[in-house]
Amino acid sequence: MRLLDFLAKCNQGFVTVLLPLIIQPTAACEDERQFVRHGGQEWTTLKRLAADHHNRLEEEAPRLLGIGTEPKFATGQRALLLQSDGGNLLWDCITLLDGQTAAELNARGGIRAIAILHPHYYTTMVDCAERFDAQIFLHTADREWVMRKSPRIRFWEGTTLSLWDGLTLINCGGHFEGGAVLHWPAGANGKGALLTGDIIQVVQDRRYVSLMRSYPNLIPRGAWWKANVLSDAKAAVRRSAERYLHAFSF
Repeated sequence: MRLLDFLAKCNQGFVTVLLPLIIQPTAACEDERQFVRHGGQEWTTLKRLAADHHNRLEEEAPRLLGIGTEPKFATGQRALLLQSDGGNLLWDCITLLDGQTAAELNARGGIRAIAILHPHYYTTMVDCAERFDAQIFLHTADREWVMRKSPRIRFWEGTTLSLWDGLTLINCGGHFEGGAVLHWPAGANGKGALLTGDIIQVVQDRRYVSLMRSYPNLIPRGAWWKANVLSDAKAAVRRSAERYLHAFSF
């Protein structure tokens, strides 16, 4: 089952593995939101990945630790460790979890739970949950994309799910039907923060965001370093949505 989980991630067109078997395209690979790159698929293993990649850890904000793999791997996103008094939450997931990274996370209190905004970031979530004895929160609308079953996965329904310390998962849909964001009321020194990944994607002009069904295929992500709206974020989302509505109201 671990192999199937890893292949599901790879088969979305991001990476490739040298294996003596024929692999049929998955639903994720054939979905309109994804693609197989022009050079075809390549495959690797977690052991090989760890041999020439490492994780970069960097404080994105107080009590918010960014974790990303270098050199860039797959989509190149970074995960976020939200450190809260009631337990730490890992927002999104990256493929590589080496011993050094695990030690750093344990030094900060470990991981109570993992919440993932949409299927492109499922990757090795079950391995990570088992390593930290954590629970995984996924919206039930994206259940079909889970390739590796696990009792650690809790599928939640509806518009919101309250966690601990005021943390709330909010189903926004859009990019994926189960696409979710995380409201952190204690974030930004008490002003509140919204962790959005690419459900509400921060663009280069950080006064605006993008709302798209597929970013790789440009069908109308922050999930990357420094992709944050640091002031007047609510207004940025509002004027961005209004701009789209105005542009397509014909």
